[in-house]
Amino acid sequence: MADTSLIVNNVSVRYRLTEEKVDNLKEYVIKLVKRDLRYKDFLALDDVSFELKKGDRLAVMGKNGAGKSTLMKVVAGVLKPSSGNVTCCGNVAPLLELGAGFDMQYSGAENIWLYGAMLGYSKAFIKSRYDEIVEFADLGAFINSPVKNYSSGMRARLGFALATVVEPDILILDEVLSVGDAAFKKKSEQKIMSMFDKGTTVLFVSHSETQVKNLCTKGILLDHGKIVFSGTAKETAEEYSKINGK
Repeated sequence: MADTSLIVNNVSVRYRLTEEKVDNLKEYVIKLVKRDLRYKDFLALDDVSFELKKGDRLAVMGKNGAGKSTLMKVVAGVLKPSSGNVTCCGNVAPLLELGAGFDMQYSGAENIWLYGAMLGYSKAFIKSRYDEIVEFADLGAFINSPVKNYSSGMRARLGFALATVVEPDILILDEVLSVGDAAFKKKSEQKIMSMFDKGTTVLFVSHSETQVKNLCTKGILLDHGKIVFSGTAKETAEEYSKINGK
């Protein structure tokens, strides 16, 4: 077990959905009192299990709605599974929705402190790495402008710079390498590769077969919340290509 990095054990995520659309609170209360609300269960993840060793790089592929992002949120601890459990051996850095926690009224510089605190960084740590974050984000004078004036690419650059300033044991990448311009994509890939070289365990969600083959060693294919294929990254990318009719 000494070289084990992550264990996902029989994880399911179940949502309870109403069978018919309820448009407002009044209608919902009336149906609730009359016991006229009917529900159906939706399994976003269905008994998912796998194990990763330190340094493994797992590609998670599947069509939209297959359960990829749900799985990443469970591993990151953002979402609690309905059943099963996840064991992470080390600290986890989730790159899920870059810049999702930014305050749009504050400047980029102010958001470094705010967002950094949300990510669990100490004030001393942010201070020691502040210049590195600003340099990597490469926003120039815009670092002192309100984030509401940023493009989505600029927010992604700042979010990526903040999220990757640590050296995690487990890194979660949910399609974040597909954002930003060509120069940022190259820069972010180089940053991720430097983490790979240090033996970081990676979970990588992507629709790009090329990225999966270049960056990952293993792969799983999800369909309706279930693992329907498991193999090398190359085999998984090829299987994904087949289900998409390529």
